[in-house]
Amino acid sequence: MRTTLLYAVLLGAACGPGGTVAPPSGWTVSWSDEFDGAAGALDGSKWVPDLGTGPNADGWGNQQLEFDTDSTANAALDGQGHLVLTALKQSQGGRSYTSARLVTYGTFDQQYGRVEARMKVPAGQGLWPAFWMLGADILQAGHEWPTCGEIDVVEVRGQEPAIAVGSLHGPGYSGGAALSDRHVLLGAKLSDDFHVFAVEWDPSRISFFVDDQRYRTFTAEAVQTSGKRWVFDHPFFLILNLAVGGNFVGAPNAQTVFPAALVVDWVRVSRRAQ
Repeated sequence: MRTTLLYAVLLGAACGPGGTVAPPSGWTVSWSDEFDGAAGALDGSKWVPDLGTGPNADGWGNQQLEFDTDSTANAALDGQGHLVLTALKQSQGGRSYTSARLVTYGTFDQQYGRVEARMKVPAGQGLWPAFWMLGADILQAGHEWPTCGEIDVVEVRGQEPAIAVGSLHGPGYSGGAALSDRHVLLGAKLSDDFHVFAVEWDPSRISFFVDDQRYRTFTAEAVQTSGKRWVFDHPFFLILNLAVGGNFVGAPNAQTVFPAALVVDWVRVSRRAQ
């Protein structure tokens, strides 16, 4: 039921595998998933699969080309301390690709904190891995996207695998007009190894990090000075997905390799220590 309700409105430090990660100094972990279970299904008390192509069958409002499933072929623990989201070139639901989209809507949300994931992203034209958040009030009248707010901890265009993109979406600054910046990894690709992508979210500002290097801070003052609303003062839930195609990346091409995998070592949410 949680997932069905969500369809109606969704338009739009390192450690080895299996190791528990201590939070950065000054933070206390409030929620995490280390993905340490046996190979197979993930923890259903934490993650809920979003299924299909979105409420209007339009690729989640982004013209994505995949059909998202709850199959372990598309989202599963690998038994080595990872969650693996796999995009496959196979037909289902009228689409030529399948993948997975996982949310914590109804299982976990939080207002403010440090939100981070250690992940290895795939490379290839038309692949769109993302770790992001939506306002948990999205089902309340008057709070539909983008009024509920969206925080994109990281998105990567598969054809630009050295660039991490972080963004904020709200009323008057959403979609292609989002508040956005990017971090460029010099001399390497994000797809070559695991990296930690994070935001530090406070009442008046949100900062974006790659491997603990801050590359951008957006402030409530700047947004409000521009005449727009800061919509990030309420709880948000988490989303992990690996899209195929869509407005942000375009379609795959003949060189895009399938299966393609987004490998997640851990996800952690912390609060500032008192």
